[in-house]
Amino acid sequence: MSRTTLDLWVGVFVAMGIAALLFLALKVGSISGSEIQSPYTLRAHFDNIGGLKVRAPVKSAGVLVGRVTEIRYDNERYQAEVVFSVDGRYTFPTDTFANILTSGLLGEQYLGLDPGGEEENLKPGALIKKTQSAVVLEKLISQFMFNKAAEGDAEPAK
Repeated sequence: MSRTTLDLWVGVFVAMGIAALLFLALKVGSISGSEIQSPYTLRAHFDNIGGLKVRAPVKSAGVLVGRVTEIRYDNERYQAEVVFSVDGRYTFPTDTFANILTSGLLGEQYLGLDPGGEEENLKPGALIKKTQSAVVLEKLISQFMFNKAAEGDAEPAK
């Protein structure tokens, strides 16, 4: 084999390797163009978003339906506003609940959508009015401790 033929074959194998890595990266990141169909955005207000982050998953019935695109503070309502995109294949009724949930006990937080029973669907850019904020473990522990302390004070001395 001549030097130029050998260089050509090496170049072909390198190009195929780069193409394979790019394909795997798109599949793992689930951002290939064939899966998402014209996403639309929705918004929701929460009192406490806990550790929710941009790019967090949006799930309904355990199925990934979108991603959180923006989190900002609303100065008029004094709440966090979460903007998220939903794949165009999925529609949700106007009485959908948006909950901030945690995967496992100390896992990552995600936005969960629980569809309601209305016939009319949410339009792009709509605000989900029914929300439940993140459950903060520290708050639960302090409430439990406070209630136990209050029960101890309420018992009459013998």
